[in-house]
Amino acid sequence: MDRNTFIVTLSCPDRPGIVHAVSGALLEAGCNIAESRQYESPDTGTFFMRVEVETAAPRAELEAALAPVAEAFSMKLGVYDGDQPVRTLIMCSRDGRTLNDLLFQQRTGTLPIEVPVIVSNHTDLEPMAGFYGVPFVHLPVDGSTKGEAEARLLELVAEHRVELVVLARYMQVLSDDLCRELEGRAINIHHSFLPSFKGARPYHQAHARGVKIIGATAHYVTAALDEGPIIEQEVIRVDHSKTAEQLVRLGRDVEGRTLCRAVQWHAEHRVLLDGHRTVVFA
Repeated sequence: MDRNTFIVTLSCPDRPGIVHAVSGALLEAGCNIAESRQYESPDTGTFFMRVEVETAAPRAELEAALAPVAEAFSMKLGVYDGDQPVRTLIMCSRDGRTLNDLLFQQRTGTLPIEVPVIVSNHTDLEPMAGFYGVPFVHLPVDGSTKGEAEARLLELVAEHRVELVVLARYMQVLSDDLCRELEGRAINIHHSFLPSFKGARPYHQAHARGVKIIGATAHYVTAALDEGPIIEQEVIRVDHSKTAEQLVRLGRDVEGRTLCRAVQWHAEHRVLLDGHRTVVFA
């Protein structure tokens, strides 16, 4: 008999009996629990849980079994097909290293995502998209076309049934309205120098100040620029012998790794929001 893999995520006010109730409902649906993680936030009093199960039951039957529990505990509940890759739209500009990291890991099976389209405000990376066989859409952006470009982007999101948007070195600031529209389903990457070294050539600014640590931060996109809930970070040590150009290369490598991990964890439904913070069952 074929068995389906599902991932159940939930959050609710913490109280006794949650795990018992969820486990009982999963048993009722004929589930075998393959992985289970829980966390109670001491700051918000919220209980979080992620459960990976195998069952012969269809998704609708599993959702029906969990519905009374979700209502009784005032849960925010999600049930996801563990074998279904997350449909992901990638946005980029001219730097293709992070884009290449994502597309290569997707092709090799490391990232459980499907990329139906790449969107860019420049045409530089269209050949890379063609190499990976992904449709490329050029949406130029300036002060007079930003609203039109963002409206077209949302059309593409709907047209391709996009579940996640990834900003892979997309060098444009999204409007507040677009950030709200994509809340919880758009991930950005930036270097870790913020707020110290803003604007152009941050690695050169950092080199001039003799920094000893460089890194990257992957976070959900919000209207507050580069201040969304953090999913993943990485830092590496550097010293005086590194040139500014070497810092750039090392930094781009860190950015690529950090973004790929964040996308993987999101696609595996391992990231739950706890206010301005995240709970990551990695």
